[in-house]
Amino acid sequence: MKDEINDYINYVYIEKKLSNNTKDAYLNDLIFFDTYVNHKPINEVNKNDITSFINHLYDIKDSSKTIARKLVSIRTFFDYLMMMKKIEVNPCETISSPKLQKKLPVTLNEEEIEKLLNFKPNTALEYRNKAMIELMYACGLRVSEMVNLEINDINLTDNYVRIFGKGKKERIVPIADVTTNILKEYLTIYRNGLLKGYLTDKVFISSYGKGITRQGFFKILKEIAKERGIEKNFSPHTLRHSFATHLLEHGADLRSIGEMLGHENIKTTQIYTHLSNNKKRKDYDEFHPRNKKGV
Repeated sequence: MKDEINDYINYVYIEKKLSNNTKDAYLNDLIFFDTYVNHKPINEVNKNDITSFINHLYDIKDSSKTIARKLVSIRTFFDYLMMMKKIEVNPCETISSPKLQKKLPVTLNEEEIEKLLNFKPNTALEYRNKAMIELMYACGLRVSEMVNLEINDINLTDNYVRIFGKGKKERIVPIADVTTNILKEYLTIYRNGLLKGYLTDKVFISSYGKGITRQGFFKILKEIAKERGIEKNFSPHTLRHSFATHLLEHGADLRSIGEMLGHENIKTTQIYTHLSNNKKRKDYDEFHPRNKKGV
């Protein structure tokens, strides 16, 4: 199955223009499956193999979300093999994905965001760190979008950033004035000193002189959150969720938020209405004079 997997990965990366992260996820899922079925030839893999694999994933305590993703990887792989006339039937055809529990995303409230960003940078690395977090929250970026930003993607004159999201789809997102100011200081005064002789167009530079990684940013974010006394367990993606939720709470149009997030379907953005409604309910319960016990 190894050769077919490599052909498929090249196909999704080049023809479908999927991101490196998605490509790597597909590859890891398919290699894991191939190992589980003991490198069975593709035309011998059947429904029982798929069902057994799914049961194995449950046994090793994979979440429903992870199992659903792995099943998608396998299903689309066999769809490709059918398209290439290498098999006649997709063994996943009659297998349903596990039901997913809908979980509302974790967000930081506005006080926590203020606490996270309310520090005065003194060193080049601190200016970089503040600029990264400000930009993530100001524009609702995915961490992969932030670390892949290049100098020409940021327009500090007209205050916008050009993002290449999933499927390399381009979108333009405005930048807040406070974010523009910290970016200007970082880019004009501190960035070149971090390069250490290396040449790269990446906006955010690691302490090694090259573009910062997703893992590197996550580590920095956790350290700053701990320093600022934020106890909530959150990830870089939480900044994106917080961006959308806070815009909605302050009256922004749902479709505009979706466009800034790079959502193709408004239904994807609608999860933030649940978060906003939860806050409305909480505010009502706390502040409405007719909602007090004993009244």
